[in-house]
Amino acid sequence: MSPESVVRRFVDELWNLRRLEVTDEIIAADCVTHQLKSGLPQTGERRGPAEIRAHIREWLDAFPDMQYRIEQMFVSGDRVISELVVEGTHRGEWLGLPPTGRHVAIRLMTIHRIANGKIAEDWVILESAGFLGQLGLVAPLPELIAQARAS
Repeated sequence: MSPESVVRRFVDELWNLRRLEVTDEIIAADCVTHQLKSGLPQTGERRGPAEIRAHIREWLDAFPDMQYRIEQMFVSGDRVISELVVEGTHRGEWLGLPPTGRHVAIRLMTIHRIANGKIAEDWVILESAGFLGQLGLVAPLPELIAQARAS
């Protein structure tokens, strides 16, 4: 299976079709995820198939209509770089936040490293300021700048 087809299965079958059993087929037991956050050192966390299933369930419990869309994808050797948009409606508790009922469209970039036909490592950066703003947790950037100038 090509690196691109593994990542397409991750998006289409696992996330969009909710076929959680696919994790055993496309996620390496020792997969490492790097959540890229500004101002913090890059660290990795082991997330094998069971952890990925739990992660997906948490998101789907909170955003039950969530769907991923691949905007663009590039493949170089064992790496697949994707720009994605995730849309869904916040209908369940998420990280302790009660449902807001708000629809969100989240942009993210991922790099997946594929080894032996499975995702062995990934790097994820999520446009979190815009996402949190859509949930009503953070003011829009122009308002934040105006508040900072006023203080």
